[in-house]
Amino acid sequence: MEEKFLSDHQEISEPSKKFLFNLRSPKIFLLVILLSIIFGALGGFAFVQLYWENQLNQLLKNLRIESPIIKKETIIQNQYTPQTSQEEKIINAVKKASPAVVSIVITKDVPIIEQYFINPFGSDWPFEIQIPQYREKGTKKEKIGGGTGFIISSDGLVLTNKHVVNEQDAEYTIFTNDGKKYPAKILAKDPFYDLAILKIDQSSIPAVQRKTFPTLKLGDSSKIQIGQTVIAIGYALGEFQNTVSVGVVSGLGRTITASGGGMAETLEDVIQTDAAINPGNSGGPLLNLAGEVIGINVARAFSGENIGFAIPVNKAKRAIEQVKTVGKIVYPFLGVYYTIITPEMKEEFNLPFDFGAWVGRNANGQKTETAVTSGSPAAAVGLKRDDIILEFNGEKITQSNSLAKIIQKYKPGDPVVLKVWREGKIITVNVTLGERTE
Repeated sequence: MEEKFLSDHQEISEPSKKFLFNLRSPKIFLLVILLSIIFGALGGFAFVQLYWENQLNQLLKNLRIESPIIKKETIIQNQYTPQTSQEEKIINAVKKASPAVVSIVITKDVPIIEQYFINPFGSDWPFEIQIPQYREKGTKKEKIGGGTGFIISSDGLVLTNKHVVNEQDAEYTIFTNDGKKYPAKILAKDPFYDLAILKIDQSSIPAVQRKTFPTLKLGDSSKIQIGQTVIAIGYALGEFQNTVSVGVVSGLGRTITASGGGMAETLEDVIQTDAAINPGNSGGPLLNLAGEVIGINVARAFSGENIGFAIPVNKAKRAIEQVKTVGKIVYPFLGVYYTIITPEMKEEFNLPFDFGAWVGRNANGQKTETAVTSGSPAAAVGLKRDDIILEFNGEKITQSNSLAKIIQKYKPGDPVVLKVWREGKIITVNVTLGERTE
């Protein structure tokens, strides 16, 4: 019947006949059906996806919510929003602090040495022999050193290291950042810490022309954290004024023995930093990124690289306040030379304790030249070499809580109780603290 229907309309060509014949094959027929289902499903899926995407976009538009694509683009743009960088903070801190950082130049009358020659055998000696001789021919002022300081009051108080201004019979000149210079007077030296306070002398300047100086803000060194960025400013090598170096806080609570300016002393609880501390930086400020002083640069390790130290600024606040109010720096005073006992020292010297202050001994366990200062409160109550002070007014004396740290909590004239081990017995000693000033 199918063939008759076709023949009523037109003659079928030979290729068409072959095609129609192949459609009768079951395999071909199933293939056609399968392809129809696949293409139909794909077309339906595309239609449904387009439909629901349009519906979702319309819903987001009605709710006034950005589409996920737009939000993604916004997040990418926000990643490049300009913010204050660490570099900008350093630059701003230096700009803020530099006007109050000063260079201290030390000059002194030094002898002028003249060289001349003599013939020890006289003019009759047949050979020409000249022996050099030297004689003093007057004196001249000469620069013998330099350091750094910073202004802490608008009337010209300057904080620096004690070893910077420890030269006897010397003159000290302050050079400010604007190129001006002023003579300076030493007001006080700290008897325990390597600190000193100077005053810029404007007495020769008419009162109406006297300058009000920029000052540095003192921060809080109790909040310092290891790893935080710090900035050191100083008179590097006594030649390059207001040199800036940057680093981090490398350690806290260090104990060092520092020497310089004809003195040597043990400094406890100091800040370690890898910011370059060069000769001449002594007395300069160690700043945080807010431009606040958190330390006073004091020393560097000669045997290492990038190991410098600074005195926490909180230790200087008491001295500053005392100079402003009473004109000097005063500390409570006991009067003993000692070392803190460690577990290693206990084992080496067969001591009964691994803590306490061992009177009359140094860090190596060797005897000090003096154990108890003559005329001191310690001498008055009979403390002596090899006593071990275990407690000071109930506080245990340890490496982290040294006798020097504890005693600073008190004032001259305060009565305290010492718990002391002596020759196998523990005794109690009552003592009234004395006064120590430079």
